[in-house]
Amino acid sequence: MDWPTTERIISLRLLLEPLSVEHAAAMIEVLADPSLYDYTGGEIPSLTVLEKRYATQAVGHSDDGSQWWLNWVVTKRDVGTPVGFVQATVEDDGVSLVADIAWVISPNWQGQGIASEAAQAMVAWLRSHGVHRLTAHIHPDHQASMKVAQNQALHATSSKKDGETRWESQQP
Repeated sequence: MDWPTTERIISLRLLLEPLSVEHAAAMIEVLADPSLYDYTGGEIPSLTVLEKRYATQAVGHSDDGSQWWLNWVVTKRDVGTPVGFVQATVEDDGVSLVADIAWVISPNWQGQGIASEAAQAMVAWLRSHGVHRLTAHIHPDHQASMKVAQNQALHATSSKKDGETRWESQQP
């Protein structure tokens, strides 16, 4: 199955732009706060690392075509600068399309509902393209991400992966 081209998504306050290598320079500042990595691990990326990562992600699918990688840079429309990103990895599990979703918002912009609004816009787009099930993996101490997941109608499960709790939802 071919996945549709990732499109721009506009919500009340946000613009979600399909990720490209050209976003790397603007995203350096967004990803520069060490607190972003408290729950997810990793480290602040250099421009070179980010350009390579975005080049891979912008391809949009795994080499064997079993996964689609959908990535959007989140821009606050009134200021016109990136504040984070949302992403989904979509697979066909043989029954339905499943998207594992994630979100990252700069600490400078957290606490304003931006992650929930961006995730909601992405989820609506995914659902309009046939995704019926959603999952997310969240560190058990990351209260803010748990709230974002709850706002997307995801519920914590007993399943763990790399120390993170699997959250999931299924569209009725």
